Order: sequence, then C-alpha cells, then structure tokens
Amino acid sequence: MDSAVKPASGRRGVAAFFDLDKTVIARSSALAFTRPFYSGGLINRRSVIKSAYAQLLFTLTGADEDQVEKLRAHVTDMCRGWPVDQINAIVDETLHDIVEPLVFAEATELIANHQARGHDVVLISASGMEMVAPIGEMLGVDAVRASKMAVVDGRYSGELEFYCYGEAKAQAMREVADEAGYDLAECYAYSDSITDLPMLAAVGHPAAVNPDRGLRKAATANGWPILAWDRPVGLSDRLTPSPRTLAVSAAAGAGVAAIGAVFYYGWLRKRLPAHNRL
Repeated sequence: MDSAVKPASGRRGVAAFFDLDKTVIARSSALAFTRPFYSGGLINRRSVIKSAYAQLLFTLTGADEDQVEKLRAHVTDMCRGWPVDQINAIVDETLHDIVEPLVFAEATELIANHQARGHDVVLISASGMEMVAPIGEMLGVDAVRASKMAVVDGRYSGELEFYCYGEAKAQAMREVADEAGYDLAECYAYSDSITDLPMLAAVGHPAAVNPDRGLRKAATANGWPILAWDRPVGLSDRLTPSPRTLAVSAAAGAGVAAIGAVFYYGWLRKRLPAHNRL
C-alpha cells in the first residue's frame, strides 16, 4: 500500500487521519497476534502471559506516555530475532480471524462517510507496518503510516527505524500532506489518546474518540468533538450497500481483535506451574 496518494483533482485535497488502537479497533494491535505467534513457536507461554497482561493494562489504563513506552519496549524485545518472512505469513494467514470481531462499527461507518465525500483516509499508527498495512487493506483506506522495525539478514534486530508516535506521528502526517497535496487546515483526525495531541493539533478538524482523561480535558478546552464508540461488530453482521462501502465494510472490521486479555490471562495462569506464574 502506498504511503500516500494523489488527490484526483488539481486542487489541494482533504484527508481523514485515523489512529488505530482504541480508535478504529477496541484494543492494542501490537499484541493482537500473540496467540498465533505462540502457535508458530516464536514465543513461549511466559511471553504470552506478559503480552496478555500488557493488553489488560493498556485496556484499563489507556495509552499514556509511560504505558506506550513499556508496550514498545516489550514488543521490540519480544520480536528480536524473528524471521520477517514468517511474521508476514502468520499475519496473512490469521488476519481475518484475529481482527474481525472488535472493529468499531462507528469507525467503518465514518471511514465510508469520508470516502463518500471524496476524502482520502489515512491509517496512522505506532504499531508495526507488518500488521497495520494489512489492516489498512482490509479497511480499504487510501494510505498507511506506521512504525518500522530494523531488519538484519531477514530478521528483526529489535531496533526501530521509525517510531510513529507523538510528534513523529504529526510529522509523518505533514509529510503525507506534502506528498499528496492535502490541506491540513481542511483535514480531519481521530484518536483516543493524549499522546496523539500533536496529531490532532496538526489538522483543522480534530476529534477525540473514547478519549482518555488527558485527551478529554484537552478536547473540552479546545472545543473539539468528543465521540463515544462502543459497537465492535463482526463482518458477517454488517451490510455493504455500495461498492465503495464494500471496500470498507467488507473488512468487517478491519480493526484488530486483540487477545481477550482478562480471560486469556486467567486461563493461562491455571495451566502453568506455580513457579512459572507472574
């Protein structure tokens, strides 16, 4: 998928930038594939438990700067040495089963609405491109920007070439706008986290989606719309009334159905010896 697209007309175009985790999808995409990675022999049970626990904390406490940094460190450390080809194959094989159930219906409806108005849609996330790009394809978005892991001899080194987070995410948006000819003053942006304040401040039409406490306060102070989304719905439950909407809804949720952290964490604890538990 191209990182940016050119507007159809000669005038400067309009884009809608969507954060991914807890905005388009209900949970963390970075941890969504923990179970298939375990099945593929890439991680052990202890790593699965840590990922489930990290998912739980992310869901309950939100994505403040400290939590995001802990999540980043966990994911990059976990991925060190993994073969890139194997990861791409696992994501490709399990994407629909993993991501369908918990995509916000309101998100796919809004994406379809923007595209019906002639706006491009850009998915922009701190999660890895290996997961975000396929999700973007499922959603039918026009462009994707995401973090990129460094690769050495076909394996992840554990280092990041680009971390699409905070001010860097806003800078990525400005680069996309320059490439595609978007007028950021006319563009839209949606996110749930105070860590995306630079992203929201970069456009003329920002909105907070299920905001954490910090973002709610900022949105209220700035008079930004606050949206409440609570309808994660599977693909089979959605209607696709038009070919354009089909490209979006056919991804019934092009969002990520991350591990059900609470239940999976409890399930694993019951099956591990006491000395291996957290």
